[in-house]
Amino acid sequence: MSRIEGCGPARDARLAVVILAAGKGTRLNSRRPKVLHEVGGRPLLSHVIAAATRIVAPTDVFVVIGHQADRVRAAVRDSGVQFVEQTEQRGTGHAMQCARKAIEGYANIIVLSGDVPLIRPETIEKLWQFHQLEHAAMTILTAAPPDPTGYGRILRRSGGLPDVNAIVEQKALTASQLSIREINSGIYAFQTAPLLAHLDHLTADNAHRELYLTDLAGLLRTTGDRVVAIQAADATEVLGANTIAEMMTLDAALRAATARHLMDAGVTILRPETCVIDAGVEVAPDTVIEPFVQLLGHTKIGTDCRIRSYSVLENCTLGDDVLIRQCCVLSESTVAGGARIGPFAHLRPGSEIGADAHIGNFVETKKARLGKGAKANHLAYLGDAEVGAGSNIGAGVITCNYDGVHKHTTRIGEGVFVGSDSTLVAPVVIGDGAYIGAGSCITKDVPAGSLAVGRARQVTKEGWATARKARQQEKRNERTPPAK
Repeated sequence: MSRIEGCGPARDARLAVVILAAGKGTRLNSRRPKVLHEVGGRPLLSHVIAAATRIVAPTDVFVVIGHQADRVRAAVRDSGVQFVEQTEQRGTGHAMQCARKAIEGYANIIVLSGDVPLIRPETIEKLWQFHQLEHAAMTILTAAPPDPTGYGRILRRSGGLPDVNAIVEQKALTASQLSIREINSGIYAFQTAPLLAHLDHLTADNAHRELYLTDLAGLLRTTGDRVVAIQAADATEVLGANTIAEMMTLDAALRAATARHLMDAGVTILRPETCVIDAGVEVAPDTVIEPFVQLLGHTKIGTDCRIRSYSVLENCTLGDDVLIRQCCVLSESTVAGGARIGPFAHLRPGSEIGADAHIGNFVETKKARLGKGAKANHLAYLGDAEVGAGSNIGAGVITCNYDGVHKHTTRIGEGVFVGSDSTLVAPVVIGDGAYIGAGSCITKDVPAGSLAVGRARQVTKEGWATARKARQQEKRNERTPPAK
């Protein structure tokens, strides 16, 4: 049984892409669908979709989903691809049977695996061009890894031709065939007409009682259709993962490639093997990334920045000449050019730090906007706050933004001085150029140019401490018996 969702007119009737993503991945020992496990900061399936949509429009990409279909669909819905549901998972051949109605309007299709995240658009394009050039009914993308054990092998015709005689699974190899290193990647191009003509001839005559696309090579050959193969330049592109350890090997390869790409573009990464940089991160030339930095999600960093060790940035945008000192955590925030952050600062979602502003050690912001040149250098919390240009926030200042039910905003004008250890109880407005005396609790608006002091009058009792100590000593003496 299958269900096709959202089918629409094709942009190019010559080619569609089908991504097989219905399996469970039982060997991972995880409740999460295999294709939603992440490498390089994205689900496996997202990487494959990104490569496919460099070749065809998203509406020409059909993802076959099955195990936890709703969860997979929700995870990649924003990509714009279409979905085919394989309600029973009976093999790759059965998945294509489920996609029959979706692809029958196309002249050719490319089949990708949803758990092969390193596949490059350039390799898919090479497969597509070769398929057209050879006028083949089926074109197989192959590879030659150092250890081919466990993979089906490609038996080519003699004479240096690209034609394939058969795909032989590991357990069926003869002694002489064990030395063959060229493997089947599970990635194919098909002419749609011969594919559909032979799909229903697949049989489940195997140990798993499933229908396999690999069997199409033999079926097509028996009817005189041409089956050819082209080898990927880099075998790592076609590798999948069946265990978490193998998944992390792919993750390391992808992150290493991302780091090399950034360094080739002029970014200095000190000890790149220690950094965690997601595939979607963008960094401009002449920025320096120190060891043990994490750059996650869709973070974008300008030129001439420095990100110091142990800082974590997720979905953040930094302008040019920004310094992030050691051990800072930034999430879904923007930092304008020339700003200085940290060390040990925490920018929570919605923080907007203006040009040349300073956020110092142990300062936390949340939905806070700081204007140009504003400073909060020590031990402050600025939540739901607006701070004008040139204002100074002293050590220990807190904007009290939550009344137990609702969040409220504190608005601080330009050129304001807020003395240390002050508490600003929102909603409250501090006018331009105002001064707040240290240790104040401000509950009412402060007009521009004013001084506000909200603390109790100091009372000093001279000699009080000395007298207290004397009384305590007398009591101790009374409790101590005289010596005999």
